[in-house]
Amino acid sequence: MAIYVVARWRAKDGEDERVASLLSQIVAASRAEPGCLEYRAVRAREDQRAFVLFEGYADEAALAAHRESAHFRTLVLGQVVPLLDERDVTVCTAL
Repeated sequence: MAIYVVARWRAKDGEDERVASLLSQIVAASRAEPGCLEYRAVRAREDQRAFVLFEGYADEAALAAHRESAHFRTLVLGQVVPLLDERDVTVCTAL
């Protein structure tokens, strides 16, 4: 069964451009994963510090592989998370 993730990030004041730059690397690396069905990042028009990620994975194993990947650990956990004021992640399944 496919697994979907909606992640909402809010960058710290003055860090939004750095987050946006890192997101382009994260999107490219994540889309190349074998179990990735979809990976899209968008930025709010009214608040340039707000980002939303839409992710789709073939199954739980693919999501686990994503979270264990070098690019997730290095780029997301190591570089982006310290630049955020808020991070909310919701894991979903299709109806």
